[in-house]
Amino acid sequence: MNSLKLTNSDDTLTGAIEFDRFGIRKNFFVTVVDLASNSKSAFNKKEFFFWKQNTGFLFNKTVAQHTRKTLADVGQKKVIKVVTVLVEPFVMIKRDCEHSNSTECQGNERFEGYCIDLLKLLSDRIEDFNYEIFLSPDNKSGAKQPDGSWDGLVGYLLRGDADMSVASLTINQDRERVVDFSKPYMTTGISIMIKKPDKQEFSVFSFMQPLSSEIWMYIIFAYVGVSVVIFLVSRFSPYEWRVEEMANGGFTISNDFSVYNCLWFTLAAFMQQGTDILPRSISGRIASSAWWFFTMIIVSSYTANLAAFLTLEKMQAPIESVEDLAKQTKIKYGIQQGGSTAQFFKYSSVQIYQRMWRFMESQVPSVFTSSYAEGIERVRNHKGRYAFLLEATANEYASTRRPCDTMKVGANLNSVGYGIATPFGSEWKDLVNLAILALHEKGELKKLENKWWYDRGQCDQGISDGSSASLNLSKVAGIFYILMGGMIASMIAALGEFLYRSRIEARKGQIASMKNLRSSFCGQLKLSLQGGAVAKEGSTAHEALKRHKISSLLPANYNDPTPLLTGIGANIAPQNIIEKNNNLHSSTLTKRMGANNKSNGHDNSAKPPMPQSKSSRPYNTVV
Repeated sequence: MNSLKLTNSDDTLTGAIEFDRFGIRKNFFVTVVDLASNSKSAFNKKEFFFWKQNTGFLFNKTVAQHTRKTLADVGQKKVIKVVTVLVEPFVMIKRDCEHSNSTECQGNERFEGYCIDLLKLLSDRIEDFNYEIFLSPDNKSGAKQPDGSWDGLVGYLLRGDADMSVASLTINQDRERVVDFSKPYMTTGISIMIKKPDKQEFSVFSFMQPLSSEIWMYIIFAYVGVSVVIFLVSRFSPYEWRVEEMANGGFTISNDFSVYNCLWFTLAAFMQQGTDILPRSISGRIASSAWWFFTMIIVSSYTANLAAFLTLEKMQAPIESVEDLAKQTKIKYGIQQGGSTAQFFKYSSVQIYQRMWRFMESQVPSVFTSSYAEGIERVRNHKGRYAFLLEATANEYASTRRPCDTMKVGANLNSVGYGIATPFGSEWKDLVNLAILALHEKGELKKLENKWWYDRGQCDQGISDGSSASLNLSKVAGIFYILMGGMIASMIAALGEFLYRSRIEARKGQIASMKNLRSSFCGQLKLSLQGGAVAKEGSTAHEALKRHKISSLLPANYNDPTPLLTGIGANIAPQNIIEKNNNLHSSTLTKRMGANNKSNGHDNSAKPPMPQSKSSRPYNTVV
């Protein structure tokens, strides 16, 4: 370094290299130049003035004067050549001008779209901003070629064939190295386009969808568990037991919360219904309160979600994110070849994007497309077997156009901006930047976005009519099936109870023959159908009822009721039979009590027998 300070070097761009004793360079000058492109070469070097140490700017020109000169030269250029590409809805040819050569379809008037309106706004804000639009034949944004050249819009700017590019041109590192970009006028990102799946068919048990199958299973377990807990706490708590005195002076201890009653109580609470029994103990009330609170939350959540599940037509997408797309091979996916999206995947350092790029390169036939239109058409024609990765703006626009069969899924993979490209040193760059910032602040660019993406949409973004939002039988048929199943089950249970009771009555009446058994069944059936009506004397129902009353009053050791039953047919009054039975039963009871008293040293034979409790009667029929 010391030797370099002591050595003087000539023939350099900035003059002789010479340092003072402090190591600071001295006696040098700087040439201030401006790079401007022309039609013959990529860049044209123009010298403006010099700067020399201890002298300053030569030729009495300052930077401010140079800036004013540059802005003054803007008005000298009459027409700006603007190159663009056809990408909906940025730049499109008017429908009336597709096959017409009328004067209304000449020059700039044959184009329409977001970028066309943006150029009109720029011309209103920039003085003498006159432009002429032409299309790039290859319809490409611009990518670097193996020989170092550029194609598409960027190539036009580098060759000097265009002064400006206004299109859906994304700003990236490679393009920024060769051209200048304005401030972004819109932000976007790479997104996934798939074919819109068919609307989900509602099953007959759609009413169960607000809660997952796992939740339903847990509810069943909770129902059984709570029933068992209430049964146990009711058994251990003395406040749930009830003591009743019988007519004969005895006592019975009962508990309302049997196993069946606990199951019924818990189910009724879950169904928001009441029962005839309620817990009296503190432990039972705590368990019941916890179950009621649980039921309230579950029922409220179910009710809140039920309307959305039954009234909105849902579509289940096969993929919902880029991770879902990358981990499967059933759905092929591709991108536009040679664009910024391809550069993103090719040079990405993210592992999942690298794996997706290798997958796309290995596919035969190729999954790459030459344009967005080709990729969108592939999505529509491959019946859900192809996904296209493109910029979100184009994706969202295509989903609003007929036949309305595409959709955007997942979040954007990255975030990029669209900018207006100009060659290095363009006099329009600063003016365009100021105009774009002003349009952003006033919301003009957002209005343009709404105009071309949403206001002109051809597809319904929600439920279009009341019929699709209303319930129909196919959505709630399962509820009716459950109701019918419950009714059928209850009738089967009633039939089983009837047959069981009839069989018990037949056994008490010592009916052995099939004919008498059938007669007993018929009598029980008629009695059940008549309910509280009076059974006529001599009828089958009347005979069955008398047999039931007589058999219920017989003592347990009375094994031959034939004379008593025969007496019914001989018109013997049932009161006599009952009195005989009571006398027989009383004498037997007196003997047993006397024997017990004698064994204890007491003789209570003179005391009258205790009255007996009345037998339960399942029917309230008047005979």
